[in-house]
Amino acid sequence: MENVLVLVRHGESEWNKLNLFTGWKDPDLTETGVEEARRGGVLLKKQAFAFDIAFTSALKRAQHTLALILEELGQKHIKIIENQALNERDYGELSGLNKDEARQRWGEEQVHIWRRSYDVPPPGGESLKDTAARVLPYYEHTILPQVLAGRNVLVAAHGNSLRALIMQLDKLSTEEILKLNLATGEPYVYRLNADGSVASKMTLTA
Repeated sequence: MENVLVLVRHGESEWNKLNLFTGWKDPDLTETGVEEARRGGVLLKKQAFAFDIAFTSALKRAQHTLALILEELGQKHIKIIENQALNERDYGELSGLNKDEARQRWGEEQVHIWRRSYDVPPPGGESLKDTAARVLPYYEHTILPQVLAGRNVLVAAHGNSLRALIMQLDKLSTEEILKLNLATGEPYVYRLNADGSVASKMTLTA
């Protein structure tokens, strides 16, 4: 199967485990996160996927996830491109704060708005709309042409950068995308038509 785009959210990070806003901060994977990434590789191997090129962010939790997946697949030799366009949403002043601490400081309602609205950014940070404004041009100019050239492409990135991309692929509304939570280490497999639209989609689960 070709013209395949596979999206994987990184495994659990050290700051996920501590319930901290992470954003562009750069913690690595926990032991659980390593297991989740490897499991994603095993699921792809069962489907006999062979990738031609991979993309990831400038953050090590995504890079480490990609490396573990490719190791499980026996495909560590493929070309890997890292770019901060695929970074997690920047949480600005929330970055590094415990989510409970943030609620005490700004109030539960305000923090909920920052986390779950489409276009309201936290102080000094990005909204999901802002994140989409850097993810989607990079996808259209750099990633999509690889898929349309008949290559199989693997993208290991972050919850919000991938949500921005899935919003476009699945043609979701701003309300629908806010309800979407991506499981860590779980591959989302898209086969694309020649015009870039989605021909089929499946999620690989253990």
